Amino acid sequence: MEGTGDVGPDVNGTGGAGRRISAQAVCTAIRDDIISGHFAPGSRLTEEQLAKRYGVSRVPVREALRTLESEGFVRTRRHAGASVAEPTDQEAADLLEIRGLLEPLGAARAAQRRTEAHVKVLRGLVRLGQERSAQGQLSDLPALDGWFHETLAQASGSPTLVALLTQLRHKIAWVYAVDSPGRAVESWEEHGSVVDAVARGDAERARTVMADHVERATSVHRLRRPERAGRGAPPR
Repeated sequence: MEGTGDVGPDVNGTGGAGRRISAQAVCTAIRDDIISGHFAPGSRLTEEQLAKRYGVSRVPVREALRTLESEGFVRTRRHAGASVAEPTDQEAADLLEIRGLLEPLGAARAAQRRTEAHVKVLRGLVRLGQERSAQGQLSDLPALDGWFHETLAQASGSPTLVALLTQLRHKIAWVYAVDSPGRAVESWEEHGSVVDAVARGDAERARTVMADHVERATSVHRLRRPERAGRGAPPR
């Protein structure tokens, strides 16, 4: 992932000076660094530090920090400035519970609103996922899984739902690690069942199959931070 080394990601895209960088690009770069662990929970984030890391002015950094605060990745305290948020066990558990509600809703909406193009892409991703998992090529699966869920969300036809699910996936990736080498084949079979229901336009079946998939996926998630181990948050 970009942004895990000593030198920050090239948010300029070209590496050249003088090109105005959007706050959205800076926001993505900071978020990626938080998710990857470059900036650990509780780490202080200063505009000067971030502007230097990403080679930008402090203006887009300031805007990016406001966005990340609204998303829950950053917390700002008066006189202390901004720092990486430190989710509680309850907040972490809430992420998984919310996913269990939103993902089935998205699948049901997709069954009602999907286009043939969506179905074609989803089937292609399932085919690739099944091939990679059968061949033991596990390194490709996280990206394929992300594209699958993103495409399914887009098929729902709801920009609000897409935004919520995207933010939720980012936060789950930040808070939880996934131990799933033994579940890859089963997981992609479940993805295939979701797509079959979506392709048929069967909203209730899509909702049910996705709910079952999310519930089974719970068992392969564990909280990333060792200090939280054994403190009662449910595995995912």
